[in-house]
Amino acid sequence: GALPFSRDDFEATVRRAGLGVEASLRAFALGYESADQAPAQPAPIDLARPVPAVPERAASPKAQALLDTIKRDFPACAQPMLAVGVRRQIEFQDLAYATEYLRRMKAIRDLDAAHGGEARQWALTCAAARYVATAMAYDDVIRVADLKTRGARFDRVRQEVGARADQLVYTTEFMHPRLEEICGTLPAGLGRWLEGSKVFGGFVERRLGRGRRMQSGTLGGFLMLYTLAGMRRFRRSTLRHQAEAAGLEQWLDLIARLAPRDYALAVETVNCRRLVKGYSDTHVRGGGKYRQLIAAAEQLAGRPDAADTLRSLRETALANEKCGPMERQLAEKLAA
Repeated sequence: GALPFSRDDFEATVRRAGLGVEASLRAFALGYESADQAPAQPAPIDLARPVPAVPERAASPKAQALLDTIKRDFPACAQPMLAVGVRRQIEFQDLAYATEYLRRMKAIRDLDAAHGGEARQWALTCAAARYVATAMAYDDVIRVADLKTRGARFDRVRQEVGARADQLVYTTEFMHPRLEEICGTLPAGLGRWLEGSKVFGGFVERRLGRGRRMQSGTLGGFLMLYTLAGMRRFRRSTLRHQAEAAGLEQWLDLIARLAPRDYALAVETVNCRRLVKGYSDTHVRGGGKYRQLIAAAEQLAGRPDAADTLRSLRETALANEKCGPMERQLAEKLAA
């Protein structure tokens, strides 16, 4: 009764689709019956996020040096996320990459100390600790392959499907790499050349345009993903990494220019990075919105309501798949 459709309306829609009708109707009937048996008041969902703990000791002397730097040079409120960020950079690339992360974070801490600091509860540093980490450890083809070949993932899948110890579980992965992602895994020069090639682009579209399915539990499927994951040693030379590094520097430069003028706007500009996530089409959609918001931050700079406006635009972007509502809201704000 919550929706203005009857059960017959739903079933008629399934029949009109004409694909797997009987199986879909049986599944719908089971779901409908289960919903009838559900309690009137669902169990509450705990949405609280536990604060990560700062470890006492690291796994190696070099990692311990990074942990000591966090405890010595950064405010206590930022230390838990910084520890997680360092761990993620090591997992994504290596210790040198984690050192680079802390170098960037020290520059932001100094910026924060000069224009906000403790009086603003180190809001800029705390926000940047999270989003600089995710910006540096982006989801490329190499990382996705790494995540899909980890033993912990296979164990989690077995647990989720309730497999017994004597049962084999094969996971079918849907892979839909875009031309940009394929070129992004190549050395920068070669990647740019192929990205501009109509012949290569047409070949990729014909072969992979609809995506492919592969079983990561088979020897061939696993080795293909494992080989891709092993390419992380070459990641710094890839086209994707150069593009991500350039985008990161532009973002950090904007934050450094905004903080002296409008501390709150700089914090909201950091938080805009939340839109960039996932890979393939998800990454493209979020990245497009993010770039529009970054451009909006520069346009809004100097206005008394700049931070509130950018926050509102980000919430609109997160709530809508399309860019239209956010663009209309921005046009209205700028015209006001």
